Amino acid sequence: SMSGLMLQTATHPAGTDSPAVLAGHPSLHRHRERAGKEGQVLHRSKRGWVWNQFFVIEEYTGPDPVLVGRLHSDVDSGKGRCKYILSGEGAGTIFVIDDKTGNIHATKTLDREEQAQYTLTAQAVDRDTNKPLEPPSEFIVKVQDINDNPPEFLHRPYFARVPEMSNVGTSVMQVTATDADDPTYGNSARLVYSILQGQPYFSVESQTGIIRTALPNMDREARQEYDVVIQAKDMGGHMGGLSGTTEVKITLTDVNDNPPKFPQSVYTMSVLEDKVSGEEVGRVKAKDPDQGENGLVSYRLTEGDGLGVFELTTDSQTREAVIKLKKMVDYETKRTYMLRIEGSNPHVDPRFTAWGPYRDEATVKIMVEDADEPPVFVAPSYNFEVEENAPAGTQVGRVHAKDTDVANNPVRYMIPRYTDVEQFFSVNSEDGMITTTRPLDREAQAWHNISVAAAEIGHHQDTKVRVNIRVKDVNDNAPEFATNNEILMCEAITPGKVIETVSAVDKDEMAHRQHFTFSLAPEIAHNHNFSLKDNRDSTASVHVLRKGFSRLTQDVYFLPVEISDNGLPSLSSTQTLTVRVCSCDSRDTILSCNVEPYVLPAGLSTGALIAILACIVILLAIVVLFVALRRQKKEPLILFEEEDIRENIITYDDEGGGEEDTEAFDIATLQNPDGANSFLPRKDMKPELQGALRPGPGSTRGHSVDVDDFIKSRIAEADSDPTAPPYDSIQIYGYEGRDSVAGSLSSLESVTTESDLDYDYLQSWGPRFKRLADLYGTKDYPMNDTDDGEDS
Repeated sequence: SMSGLMLQTATHPAGTDSPAVLAGHPSLHRHRERAGKEGQVLHRSKRGWVWNQFFVIEEYTGPDPVLVGRLHSDVDSGKGRCKYILSGEGAGTIFVIDDKTGNIHATKTLDREEQAQYTLTAQAVDRDTNKPLEPPSEFIVKVQDINDNPPEFLHRPYFARVPEMSNVGTSVMQVTATDADDPTYGNSARLVYSILQGQPYFSVESQTGIIRTALPNMDREARQEYDVVIQAKDMGGHMGGLSGTTEVKITLTDVNDNPPKFPQSVYTMSVLEDKVSGEEVGRVKAKDPDQGENGLVSYRLTEGDGLGVFELTTDSQTREAVIKLKKMVDYETKRTYMLRIEGSNPHVDPRFTAWGPYRDEATVKIMVEDADEPPVFVAPSYNFEVEENAPAGTQVGRVHAKDTDVANNPVRYMIPRYTDVEQFFSVNSEDGMITTTRPLDREAQAWHNISVAAAEIGHHQDTKVRVNIRVKDVNDNAPEFATNNEILMCEAITPGKVIETVSAVDKDEMAHRQHFTFSLAPEIAHNHNFSLKDNRDSTASVHVLRKGFSRLTQDVYFLPVEISDNGLPSLSSTQTLTVRVCSCDSRDTILSCNVEPYVLPAGLSTGALIAILACIVILLAIVVLFVALRRQKKEPLILFEEEDIRENIITYDDEGGGEEDTEAFDIATLQNPDGANSFLPRKDMKPELQGALRPGPGSTRGHSVDVDDFIKSRIAEADSDPTAPPYDSIQIYGYEGRDSVAGSLSSLESVTTESDLDYDYLQSWGPRFKRLADLYGTKDYPMNDTDDGEDS
């Protein structure tokens, strides 16, 4: 017998196309030694139970489980006593073993990319006693790879950039695909790259996946973006391999390979002559198809007769050359200008300098257009002179403006009123002659600064010029004293002494040759008190001729002095000097002068002030007396007012009832009510309207009836009689009754109350009762005398 495990090769069942499954390989350490005799075995070690690995092909989809291999122990005699046990990864689920024969089968399809190998442990035990017949042996079941995974590009999509005009073979980028198959077994993971789209511009290295340029001089300005498709194929690119693709977007970056170019060689522009400095004239732009700083163009003016008149700037947004006016132009002086403008790239690529030059030039012609300009004065300002007191209409001077336009329209002049508010001057609208409107006074205003505006006929634009007019002086003001102070002189002054030196001023223009002369007026030229000496220097001295001045005799002396100037003609005026005599001490210091009128303000004297104070005191006394009398007679005055209110009786325009109307009831009648119960006809009623009088309640009373009750009964009769008109007189009862809860019956209060009686029947009583009808016959008028009639 042989010691150790016998390894067998399992084949697929007959009739199947499945590939063979390799059984486990025996260990190289297994040795067999034959004995000299049959049945003799030499046991060196239990090495027949050791092996390395089994193999199983992945993705097998046959109808029967796949036989992985067979385990067999040398101690297995084939009688079924040996029991094989399998444990480890997938034992019992993926791999099952026949415990009698030791055949291992795979019950599920295996995927190498999911798990490439499984570690299992095999045991052989006695079926009855479960004692190990062989030690546990570990082996590996390795899943054999097949090409079931295509290549994949994990980082797609790809974006790449390469400069334009690059040389052929310039590396763009490298793409890499991955294959999940086993790279160590067969060609399943050996990839080959190829380009499916993007030829002939780009190529790819088959082994490395590096994309390179394939065409020279690729121009970004012609085409900037390319879509390249790269394929990776396994099995070394042979037939039957799997493949995967990816897209690569390649963008050409810009280089400065294009010089700037002006679209036109000559540009024509125009500018109005009235445009000011800084105005935009026009724009030009050189085209450069490059991008960024490669496409930047800087401009400069190179030559031309307009170099000093125009300037050049660059618009930072549009990158245009902007031509602006530097100095004002004049259509009448020069009508055309020429400029040469250059545009160049500040950044030049030295690789492409041979493609240059990277600059271009263009000519700019600028035409000056005529504008409607306002007239221009021939002088920037005018200075004129005119004598004061000259009559109205005196010519001052002439201003002149001309139209600089080709049309040479006539010009009209005017003086803006705000420059000559008082309208001292006027200007001839046609020839510009300025004249005065009234005589001028140099002493009031020596200079007149006005403006004259000139405008073309039919146009609103005007030009103003300054006109300064000086008023020349004329000797029209006589001289007068410089000061009007009084001359104070002591009483004991000595004869011949100078008491004052006077000078003069003249409102006329003071010149160096101006001179004043002084003399006393002819009427006092030979007085014996004072004399005047002309000092011939425009001053004069006043001298005293005598002594013995006294304030009590005469305290003030007046000296009329005649002052003359040396004008042509000469003017003179007479001014009065006031000399006041004062008392002085021995040192000629003035002690007192009669200056009270000058010290005290002009007004009331002391006597007048005393009289005014006395009048004020008398008025105060009268007021106090009146107040005292008012307080003493306050109560009688109030009674008097009450009598006036009570006696204010309305007078009617009809004849009364006679003396009985004003007859007052005697108190005796009131105390005898029985005698008063007898009926007395009313004399102020018409007989035909007299109703039957009802006997009053007082007729049933005895002599002891109260007067108050008697009066109340009479009032009730009057209230209940609808035919009784209001009585037209007030009856005074000499009896003060008890306190009444009804309040006062005075007519003064009834004016504010509403009466329940209807007096509309007064309208039918005739003209004698017209006044009563007017007063009581309307509902709107208050019934003043109703209570009086009831009271009576």
